[in-house]
Amino acid sequence: MSWRLPPRWVRRAVLSPALLLVALVVLPIGVLLAAFVGAVLTWLLPGRLRVLRAIWMAVFYLYWDAVVLVVCFALWVGSGFGLHLRRPAFQRAHYRFAGLMLRVLFWQITQTLRLRIDVEDADLGNVLRGRPIVVASRHAGPGDSFILVHALLNWFDREPRIVLKDTLQWDPAIDVLLNRLPSQFITPRSARRADAPRLSDAVGDLALGLDGDDALLIFPEGGNVTPRRRLGRIEALRSAGRVELAAQAEQMVNVMAPHAGGLLSALDAAPQAGVVFVAHTGLDKLVTVRDIWRELPMDKSIVMKGWSLLPEDVPRDGSSQEAWLFEHWRGIDEWIAAREESA
Repeated sequence: MSWRLPPRWVRRAVLSPALLLVALVVLPIGVLLAAFVGAVLTWLLPGRLRVLRAIWMAVFYLYWDAVVLVVCFALWVGSGFGLHLRRPAFQRAHYRFAGLMLRVLFWQITQTLRLRIDVEDADLGNVLRGRPIVVASRHAGPGDSFILVHALLNWFDREPRIVLKDTLQWDPAIDVLLNRLPSQFITPRSARRADAPRLSDAVGDLALGLDGDDALLIFPEGGNVTPRRRLGRIEALRSAGRVELAAQAEQMVNVMAPHAGGLLSALDAAPQAGVVFVAHTGLDKLVTVRDIWRELPMDKSIVMKGWSLLPEDVPRDGSSQEAWLFEHWRGIDEWIAAREESA
């Protein structure tokens, strides 16, 4: 069970300054640890060194967060104390800064955790170059949303609009940066206010005005795949009388049945957008903290593949759209199964 997210003023006035204060207190330890790790252990000596790697990544991420907050504060001051933050020039500056920080983060991840990211289809999304796109990705493993945003910003030169869980705003850097960019934070149904807009409507609003270098990123499964969630989704479909879709969901063993509402609302709001379905493997089995700890260092290769569809290949008839989505989700499931067989 997740803690209830505090109001924005608490996050800005308490959580963000607290993180910066901790970063200042830890600074001498961080400098010594960086020298120790970089010069002696992680890259020179054999062995897994899980404790050291975990501590180093925690310290690194603390300072990564702190740098994001400091630069975002400088951008806020430069924008006239927030007056012009929504202007295109400052939006572009935030996107460029986000791309830089993600390059730094993933450079460190590859060095410390020995984690690689490979794209099986190097032309991912390029067939749609110059068009807006809606990216629908599976959701499995820690940090896959970071990976997709990194890829869109730094490899495919896109400005992503992101649909993500509201609990990620516990991270001050994500909270400040993404609330300045087009994003939609999703609140669980149980915690949502009665007068809150429907999720599908909110995602549709986010898709309005997509242009040629934009990409709306959504995870139709709604969360990381777990056996309990997968079975719960199948039972929900069956209880709703969607027997055929429930039968299809049972056959998909590597993914969960997707929620159609948000994705289809985005496509209705942006009929000029193409669609890219994204699958990835490599982090599937990392469900719990114990799983992640056991795998450190990961020595893994995350493999991504995308399937691009032109806008004219997207059905517009409401009765066929959900079947179309399930068909492509089944293709993702089959690709994952083939990858696991060949591994």
